[in-house]
Amino acid sequence: MSGFWLGVAAYGIWGLFPLYWKLVEHVPALQIISHRIAWSFATLAIVGAARFRRDALSKLDRRTLAIYAIAAVLISINWFLYVYAVNTGFVLETSLGYFITPLVNVLLGVMVLRERLRPLQWVAVALAAAGVLQLTFGYGSLPWIAIGLALSFGSYGLVKKKAPLDSLAGLTLETGVVVAPAVAYLLIANANGHGSFGHSGPTTDLLLIGGGPVTVVPLLLFASAVRRITLTTVGLLQYIAPTIQFFLGVFLYGEPFAGTRLVGFVIVWTACVLFSVDGLRARSRAPQVGAMSS
Repeated sequence: MSGFWLGVAAYGIWGLFPLYWKLVEHVPALQIISHRIAWSFATLAIVGAARFRRDALSKLDRRTLAIYAIAAVLISINWFLYVYAVNTGFVLETSLGYFITPLVNVLLGVMVLRERLRPLQWVAVALAAAGVLQLTFGYGSLPWIAIGLALSFGSYGLVKKKAPLDSLAGLTLETGVVVAPAVAYLLIANANGHGSFGHSGPTTDLLLIGGGPVTVVPLLLFASAVRRITLTTVGLLQYIAPTIQFFLGVFLYGEPFAGTRLVGFVIVWTACVLFSVDGLRARSRAPQVGAMSS
């Protein structure tokens, strides 16, 4: 399979995630995330055992462990917010969060890495901010779920820029950092009679276990895709997931979408289009510069 279709598959699965997590909406969000961490770690450990490389162990110093510990906390927050949002009727907010994530990435690059934005990127960031303000009026409050998703995933990406391990080893280490507290929480919840696993039927149990492979598969597809396609293509493909989530929220789950909310989303979509156009223009100019210098 080509890198393009691997990327489409990865983002397509991420876009369809609300359909899966809605099946366990009767389970508390914190338990779902704890199961997701535990079974993801188990899945990654099995996959990683077949691809184990001893040289990865030589990179496990304090700095590396600190990087992945921070990444683990950030991705856990992101997963919790996402599942909480889906199972409490805020699928549209998850869509908004992942629409503005690329723009948050750019803004974090400016604030933390001292990167410089091109003029059209500044316009896109300003439009996205205006769209969020418009949606604040539309929702009657700040869309904190969307902002939380964008900030947590954007910060996660920023931390991972310093990560020395490959994607599989890194993700295994990340989940390994938080698997102990996740399992401890599940054991305590079960001991107190609040645990859902083993008490809500075999279908629920299988769905919670399946959360591990469901999480890992698109990550592995994505890791394979980014090695075969350009970052520009990745940047365009990343809008597949929030677009699918948007249609699910509006047409399947019937979440309110009209008036000021529509205006806010249109502003954000415009920002995304400008951001993508700027990326394509920058990419098209890069080979010309290289040719001139050679």
